[in-house]
Amino acid sequence: MFHKIKSVTPSPDYRLLVQFSEGVTKQYDMNPLFDKYTMFLPLKDHPGLFTSVEVDVGGYGIIWNDDIDIACDELFYNGKTIQTPFDGLIAFSDATQLWGLNESTLRKAIAYGKLINGIDVCKFGKQWVISSDAIFSRKTRVERRSPHSRSEFSMGERKLLSRPSRGRVQ
Repeated sequence: MFHKIKSVTPSPDYRLLVQFSEGVTKQYDMNPLFDKYTMFLPLKDHPGLFTSVEVDVGGYGIIWNDDIDIACDELFYNGKTIQTPFDGLIAFSDATQLWGLNESTLRKAIAYGKLINGIDVCKFGKQWVISSDAIFSRKTRVERRSPHSRSEFSMGERKLLSRPSRGRVQ
C-alpha cells in the first residue's frame, strides 16, 4: 500500500517533517543517507537545495531535482512517528480514496447522525475533515465497495447510511 504524502517541510538539521494523507506525521532523518549514498551529498553541501524539497506529483514521493528523490514508503516505514494536534484528521477527499466511499455517503452519514459534527467530523471553511477512527466509531464498520457489486451501496455503506430507528413513546 502506498502512503500518499500531503506535505513535506525541511528543517535545518537535515530532517524532514512529512505529513501523510491518512493523518500521520513522520520525521525522517536524512543524515544517515549522506554517509551511505553519494547521490544525497549535494543536499548536505548546498543547504538551499535541501530546502527546495517538494512533494512529487501524486504524493508518492518527494523530490529535489531530476536526480534526487525518496519514495513515500521509505519515508513512512523508516520515519519516526511524531504527535501533532492534527494527527488522525483526514480530508473527505482523502477519506473517500482510503475507504472506497463517495463524499456524498459521508455527508449523508452526518445528516443521519451516524457521524457527529464536532466529534467525528468538522468543517473548516469549505473543507470537511473526518477523524481517522470515526468510521469505526459507534460500531459502524465500512468496507470497500466491490467493483462487481450490483447494489447501489455496499453493505458497509448501507449500515453507515441507515437512519436511526425512531422508538415510539407510549
